[in-house]
Amino acid sequence: MRPAWVLFALSASFLLFAQQKEKERKLTDDEKIELIRGLSAEYGTVKVFLPRSRKPLRFESNGRWEKQEWLDAGREHGAVAKVGELVQITGVDINSDEIVLQINGGLNTRGKWYDRIEGGVGGGTSTRPVTGGRDSRTFGTAIAVHFPGRVPPIPATEVKKMLAPILDFEKRSATEHYFDTLPPEVQAAIKEKRVIEGMEKDQVVLALGRPRDRIRETVDGKDLEDWIYGLPPGKITFVTFHNGKVVKVKDSYAGLGGTTAPPLKTPN
Repeated sequence: MRPAWVLFALSASFLLFAQQKEKERKLTDDEKIELIRGLSAEYGTVKVFLPRSRKPLRFESNGRWEKQEWLDAGREHGAVAKVGELVQITGVDINSDEIVLQINGGLNTRGKWYDRIEGGVGGGTSTRPVTGGRDSRTFGTAIAVHFPGRVPPIPATEVKKMLAPILDFEKRSATEHYFDTLPPEVQAAIKEKRVIEGMEKDQVVLALGRPRDRIRETVDGKDLEDWIYGLPPGKITFVTFHNGKVVKVKDSYAGLGGTTAPPLKTPN
């Protein structure tokens, strides 16, 4: 019979091995969606000098960052906000070894290329000038949370704890406050990861995440915007907005050839 300390050591070694294997595995698509959903639209209070930068500011998962590099980056465009002010995560990208957070829209002093694009679901795509004085320039920044090896399975709450040296997320999140103000039917739809007519864009993001594609078109004098979710083969969801609210939700099913078929009929 083995001594108790030997059994304890073996158990501890197995636990460490299992934890290491868990860190080494790739994120699943569902885990990525949950991570993006948990970080998107969150507000944090600035705790250090946070510069505007065209290149994502590198921040190590162990809480370290090159302060001098950040100061150098800020010399060209200045700071995103003063210490003590709120900033918002407006976009999340997950790469193999880093999570890139767009802060206050990122830094774009020239506007976005797609503001000159007019798309139609059935009529092709053409370029057009920006009209009406719309200015899409943003003056935020981006932070790349870098992990050794690859991004491990990790909840959004842990990512926010990692960022504690530079951003304070300890107060109740903006998403939680916002969710509590929504009508019961919208709250139910978000929890069930579905979209209903009347939802606003940020509510759709909470339910389904950010779309893989967006198409703008004008139909009968109305400016519409389609958000597209899913990839063939499988279900493709089209969410149509008018004046910022959902006016139509359509599910189609794409086959192996990549074409979208009519929605499946509901069994009697």
